[in-house]
Amino acid sequence: MATSRALATAPPATARRGQHPGIALTVIAATQLMVVLDITIVNIALPHIQQALKFNTTDLSWVINAYTLTFGGLLLLGGRAGDILGRRRVFVVGVLVFGAASLLGGVAQSSAWLLAARALQGLGGAIASPTALALIATNFKEGPERNRAFGVFSAVAGAGGAIGLLLGGMLTSWLSWRWVFFVNVPIGIAIALLAPLYINESERHPGRFDLIGAFTATAGMVSLVYGFIRASDHGWTDAVTLAAFSLAVALLAAFILNERRVPQPITPLHLFRDRNRSGAYGLMLCVAAAMFSIFFFITLFVQEILGFSPLRAGFAFLPISAAIIAAAQFAARNQLRYGPKPFLLTGSVLVLAGVAWASRIDLDTTYVGGILGPTLLFGFGMGSIFVPVMLTAVSRVAPHETGAATGMLNTTQQVGGSLGLSILVTVYGTASRNEARQQVGKFLQQATPQQAQQVRATGRLPAPYSSEVLVHGIAAAFQMGLVFAALAVVIAALVIKVRRVPAPTEVTPAGDGT
Repeated sequence: MATSRALATAPPATARRGQHPGIALTVIAATQLMVVLDITIVNIALPHIQQALKFNTTDLSWVINAYTLTFGGLLLLGGRAGDILGRRRVFVVGVLVFGAASLLGGVAQSSAWLLAARALQGLGGAIASPTALALIATNFKEGPERNRAFGVFSAVAGAGGAIGLLLGGMLTSWLSWRWVFFVNVPIGIAIALLAPLYINESERHPGRFDLIGAFTATAGMVSLVYGFIRASDHGWTDAVTLAAFSLAVALLAAFILNERRVPQPITPLHLFRDRNRSGAYGLMLCVAAAMFSIFFFITLFVQEILGFSPLRAGFAFLPISAAIIAAAQFAARNQLRYGPKPFLLTGSVLVLAGVAWASRIDLDTTYVGGILGPTLLFGFGMGSIFVPVMLTAVSRVAPHETGAATGMLNTTQQVGGSLGLSILVTVYGTASRNEARQQVGKFLQQATPQQAQQVRATGRLPAPYSSEVLVHGIAAAFQMGLVFAALAVVIAALVIKVRRVPAPTEVTPAGDGT
C-alpha cells in the first residue's frame, strides 16, 4: 500500500485577529472566485495565445484541458490533505502554488511552458478549492449563519465562469493576454497574507495519504476525458481513443478496489451509502455538463455568428451572473423554511428549460431574442441548485471527512464539466461534418470554377455556408445537453428525498435517505 504517514492530531487554532466572519468569508470567497473564473477567463484570450505561442488548433484546446483535468483529478487529494494537515495551512499552500503558476503562465515563451503552468495552476486550485469550502464549516456555525456563508460562496462559484469571460475580454482588449494570468498574482499574495489573520484553523486528524487512490483516480479521469476529446477529432474507432477508454476503465476499477481495501481511503466509499449525498453528486455531475456547454457554445455563437468583440461577448454574460447571484442568495435565505428539495427540483427544471430553448438556435437567432432568455433561465436554475446541493453533500458528514465530501462535490462538478463538454464537442464535430457535406454540395451548385477550386484547396466554406455548419453543430450539441439536464431533473425528483437540513441538535443516522 503506497501511503505516507501524516502529522499527529493537533487542536484547532483561532485566527490571529479574532473572529471577523465578514472578512473570513471574503477571503474564502475570493479564493473560490479566482480558481473558478480561471476556467473561463482564458477562453476569450485563446486566439491571442495561439498567435503568440504558435499553437495549432488541436493543441490549443489543451490550454483549457490542462487546467480542468488537473484541477478535477486532484480535488480529492486536496480535500483529504486539508483534513489531515489542517485546512487553513493547506488552503494557503494551494493559493501560493496557484499564484506562482499564474506568474509562470504570464511569462510563458512557448506552448509547452504555458501548458505546464496551466497544469500547475490546476494543482494549486485542487488544493485550495476543497479546503476553501471546508473552511466554511470550520468558521461558521451550522444553521442560518452557515447557510448564508454557503449562499455567498455558491453565488461566487456559480458566477465565476461568467465573470471570467467578462474579465478575460477586458484584460485581453485593454492590456494583453498575459494579464489573464498576471491578475491572479496580487490576489493570491493578499489571500495568503490575510488567511492566518482572519480564518480559524481546523483540527488536524491523524491519517495517511492514499497515494495509490490519488494516482488511479486522477489518471483514470484524465484518460477518460482524453478519450472523449480524442474521439471528437479522430472518431470512436481510433486506436488511441479505444486505448484511452480501456485504460480509464482499468484505472477507475483499480481505484474502487483500492478504496475498499485501504484503511484510510482518499474517498471513503461509505459516503455514497447516503442516498441524498449520492444524489447530490450525480446532480452536480449532470448540471455541470450542461453548464460548461452553455458557456462554451454561446461564447462561440456570439463571436462567430453575431460578430461580438471579446469585450462585448464578456458583457453578454453579465445577466447570467446576476441571475446566479440572486437565486443563490434567495435559496440560502430560505433553506430552513423550505429545505433543499424544492430548490433542487425547481433549479433542475429551469436548467432543462434553458438548454431546451438554446437548442432552437439558428442563423436568425439574435442576442435579445434567443440568447438572453435561455441564459437567464439557466442562471436562475444554477443559482437555485448550488446552495442546497452543497448542504446536502456535507450534511451528516463526520468532521474529519468534510474535506473528502466537499472534494468529491467539487470533483463531480469539474469532471462532469470536462466530460460533458468533451461529449458535446464530439456531437458538435459529427453534426458539423455531416452538415458541411450538404453545404459543400449546395455551394458547388452555385460556385464558379475559381470559387470551387479555392474551397477544395483550403477546405473552408465561405459565409453563409460556413455559418450554417457552425450553427447546426451548436444546436446538435445543445440537444445532447438536454440529456444531461433531463437526468438532473430525474435525480432531483426521484433520488434526493431530503426535505430539510437537520438542525445542529438533531442526531440522524447517516444513510437513511430521509
